[in-house]
Amino acid sequence: MTSPKFETLVDIFLQSIASFGPRPLFGEKKNGQWNWMTYIQFGQMVDDLRGGLAQLGVTQGDRVAVISNNRHEWAVGAYACYTLGAAYVPMYEAQLDKEWAYILNDCGAKVVFAATDAIAAKLKAIKPELPKLEHIIRFTGTATEADTFACLMRRGADTPSPVTTPKPSDLAGLIYTSGTTGNPKGVMLSHSNLARNVCAMHEVFPMSKEDRSLAFLPWAHSFGQNVELNALISMGASMGIAEGVDKIVDNLSEVQPTLLFSVPRIFNRIYDGLQKRMAAEKPIKRMMFNRGIEVAKQRKALAEKNQSSLLLDAQHAFFDRVVFSKVRARFGGRLKYAFSGAAAISREVAEFIDNLGITVYEGYGLTETSPIATANYPGHRKIGSVGRPIPGTRVEIDRSETGDPKQGEIVVYGHNVMMGYYNLPDENSKVFTADGGFKTGDMGMLDDNGYVWITGRIKEQYKLENGKYVVPVPIEQALQLSPFITNVMLHGQNKPFNVAIIVPDMDSLKKWAAEKGLDTSSIPELLKRPEVQQLYREQINEFCKDAAKGYEKPQRFLLISEDFTTANDMLTPSLKLKRRNVLKKFGEAVEELYREAEKNGERAA
Repeated sequence: MTSPKFETLVDIFLQSIASFGPRPLFGEKKNGQWNWMTYIQFGQMVDDLRGGLAQLGVTQGDRVAVISNNRHEWAVGAYACYTLGAAYVPMYEAQLDKEWAYILNDCGAKVVFAATDAIAAKLKAIKPELPKLEHIIRFTGTATEADTFACLMRRGADTPSPVTTPKPSDLAGLIYTSGTTGNPKGVMLSHSNLARNVCAMHEVFPMSKEDRSLAFLPWAHSFGQNVELNALISMGASMGIAEGVDKIVDNLSEVQPTLLFSVPRIFNRIYDGLQKRMAAEKPIKRMMFNRGIEVAKQRKALAEKNQSSLLLDAQHAFFDRVVFSKVRARFGGRLKYAFSGAAAISREVAEFIDNLGITVYEGYGLTETSPIATANYPGHRKIGSVGRPIPGTRVEIDRSETGDPKQGEIVVYGHNVMMGYYNLPDENSKVFTADGGFKTGDMGMLDDNGYVWITGRIKEQYKLENGKYVVPVPIEQALQLSPFITNVMLHGQNKPFNVAIIVPDMDSLKKWAAEKGLDTSSIPELLKRPEVQQLYREQINEFCKDAAKGYEKPQRFLLISEDFTTANDMLTPSLKLKRRNVLKKFGEAVEELYREAEKNGERAA
């Protein structure tokens, strides 16, 4: 089948509305029922809103911002902007007011959509600081209120505006990378950047109009926005919009997706949840589940050698029917494959989900690469790698800074590389090579078959006091596989050894403590108990066994009762760890651990 060629997001919109008009596009749950919007209904809403925005004076080259979680209005707003020649600037509901103000000022938005009355009220309060902002439009309210989405749609229906055809090189949107330090940077993505990334997906990923996803990754992030929203629209597929992260499991069984777009954090939750569930089951069920996993592993090992076993095939068919089909039923029963991006997924977790009969394709990219740069796909997959460069993209490894013969900084070339950071010429000079490559800041290596392997983040690696380098993320990921650990951060820069700041899994810990007869009424006191401290020493030893060299393994740890969240500013909206903020909050307690160790004469292992 010939893959479609799109040069702009407007091409995607026009072709999809014409080709898939009566098919379902967006599903949303209201009053306990899922209601589905068709492509033709979506197209009409885009046309009406485009007319409404034109009535507000929005023209080609203007910026329109949105502060909202996923909902159909978000997508209608995006495509209304694209078909006017305006650029769309998404933000998160969970961001701080000062971040909204910074982004709105920096991009010079003329209009901003607000998901709720509360957000609109906050924007009105800071509007005097935003000289270019002319209109705040609420997604709430009725068509009789002048500042509502519904009113704008009505005005546009009465006064239509024709589609503006942008050039491929025109700006489609600004996505502000939340960053772990400093102000967010506006990544300028052209229509060509995004549309050609979608075209590459058509060439390598097995998706069609028959597919359906459950959309819970934020569309304000490049992964959710282009890999899910734009790509699925281009294919005529459908999306059930999740009610929230806490409702994902319920929504999966209701929407019955065939594919899933997710990040490692969600897959880790699935892994942890199934491990806990199996631990609580009767011995016979546990035995069958574990045996089924073992059979799946053996079959895959043979398949990698182009071998097979009739006995293993028969056993696998039995366990798949009796055990794994019931697990898949919790995901709706139709899930065939999942796409993981935004961070590296643990090999153990990927293989575990794979063995359940759900293939996980891991890819790699950044907002600055629109976002996909490399991917695993059918017939070209190595678990643990992030795949090969997608069509139209090239990857090189720059070893000039690392001095390592194998690994170095990943540099991406191709149609997916951003136009640049908005209003930041100095930053642009730092990240672009002389021949147009984007320096990702990620460390990795290329194997002989062209697969890319991520080994760390250059900015996150640090030296211990003894001069040895530590890349913390793989060790943190290994520790998070413990059923007793929810989150963890390693620290050890210029120190004699690593310390782990650990957020315990409170449910698992309290259950374990109760079985030991320990008082669980006070969490701070529980975390100090010697029995609990010993438990976490054992967890560190067990889960670092194959993931960390002796000098990398944390020798001391701090148990904290406060999780890392966006609300306490320890995670970015895209769930990246803000290491400086974590250290700022818990740094003194960490320093006390080093002082105690020094008194006891402890040094690096």
